[in-house]
Amino acid sequence: MLSDLSNNEFLVLKAISEGLSDPQSIAEKRQMKIETARAAADLLAEQGLIQVDKSVNETFSLTDEGAAYVREGLPERRLLLSLGGGMPMSELKDPALKIGLGWLRKKGWAAIEGGIIKPLKDADKGEDELILAALSDGVSSNPKWDEKALAALKSRGLVTSSKSKEWRYIITEAGNLAITELEPKRSGTKKAVLDMPALTAEMIKSGEWQEDVDGLYLSYGGTVYRPRPYDVSLPADRIFPGKRHPYQRLIDNMREIMLEMGFVEIKGPIVQTSFWNFDALFQPQDHPAREMQDTFYLNSQGDIPDYARIKEMHECGGSVGSTGWGGCWSPEVARQEVLRTHTTGVTIKYLAEHPQPPVKAFGIDRVYRREAIDSTHTPEFEQLEGIVMDKSVTFCHLLGILKEFYGKMGFEEVRFRPGYFPYTEPSVEPEVYIDGLGWVELGGAGVFRKEVTAPFGIDHPVLAWGLGVSRVAMLRLGLKDLRLLYQSDIEWLRQTPVSIKL
Repeated sequence: MLSDLSNNEFLVLKAISEGLSDPQSIAEKRQMKIETARAAADLLAEQGLIQVDKSVNETFSLTDEGAAYVREGLPERRLLLSLGGGMPMSELKDPALKIGLGWLRKKGWAAIEGGIIKPLKDADKGEDELILAALSDGVSSNPKWDEKALAALKSRGLVTSSKSKEWRYIITEAGNLAITELEPKRSGTKKAVLDMPALTAEMIKSGEWQEDVDGLYLSYGGTVYRPRPYDVSLPADRIFPGKRHPYQRLIDNMREIMLEMGFVEIKGPIVQTSFWNFDALFQPQDHPAREMQDTFYLNSQGDIPDYARIKEMHECGGSVGSTGWGGCWSPEVARQEVLRTHTTGVTIKYLAEHPQPPVKAFGIDRVYRREAIDSTHTPEFEQLEGIVMDKSVTFCHLLGILKEFYGKMGFEEVRFRPGYFPYTEPSVEPEVYIDGLGWVELGGAGVFRKEVTAPFGIDHPVLAWGLGVSRVAMLRLGLKDLRLLYQSDIEWLRQTPVSIKL
């Protein structure tokens, strides 16, 4: 019923009839919120008075690296220009040009024969180079741009994009007839329409509700307000409220469990000396885990504490009945700084500072290893680690703590199988049962060897365990690709319900 149009709907319809076609300009002219203008327009569209066209526009911009390549040229272009008649692979020293080698071959600009990079043809500017140049000139989008080239630029981190919604309103013939009919009834002026009273909470509470042949209505101040029917089955725009990241919720849940079990949380620096990261844990200085392919070494050295007992333990086993590793332990190797490969270095340092029982501590933190990025590996990830040191604690206590922890995490079936770790003995690997996957290993545990604890004056057993938090997240969230936890995929974050049991 046209007479039931609200003030806002009439104002918006009038603005659209005057040529305004987007909610922003309508809201500015009618001095209302943009959300109010959009809501009124949606109601007008339901009555067939206007047509609403919604579109999503994607605009692109250069990243800092992309802007640098605009100035210098893409690595593959620069490499092609430097090849001449051919270049031995051994002469390719510049890391920036090495990046371009794969793209050089992918684009068919060159081939490698007998260790020689040989150009195949003169290459005209590709679509990706033309897009970079256009973006540099201030163009943010173009429907003619090649989608594959754009996708390649985005995957290389040279271009970033953002999406925005746009609304366009077009008045229908019925809308024009409505304006013709309603305008005289509403005094024909914008002021008269704006002065008409709007329904408020106070009017609903203090007004006089009555009923006639047309149904229930509200009489207030000489004006009659009638309720208007709404079709609640019509689709509405989905609303995505703010919520904590699923991975952060999982980490917070783990932290709550550990605190409930009486543990205190400890933290430590990301940069550690090899002394705390390796030597204090009785890992030999020629252990494979110290090699460059596993560890991020820094070009710096740090301070280490008195190392006499550590040196003795490594070289001859000290006074605990061990034979040690033999050889000559080097303090210079121990001073080398690394990005921590595990959180156990933080744990042993905390124990060295608190050698008297009881100690019951845990940490959840990020660690770093030289891993190729794929669906199940990243070079940085989170670990949870817990320790208990007290008089007369045993291996059985460790199994009980682990079963309780995994039970609180929601894993109903837990079992243990023997394992090996460099600094614990005996050692086990906890496994939990997952429907559809069977038994899945979730971490490692054991009792610290005396070679680890004795140099720091720790005379009582230390129970220790750790697990990869991201592996638990993949199981709990049903992920096939670990990278989703870190890539901030907005669509995945929106679709993950806040009520999911982690």
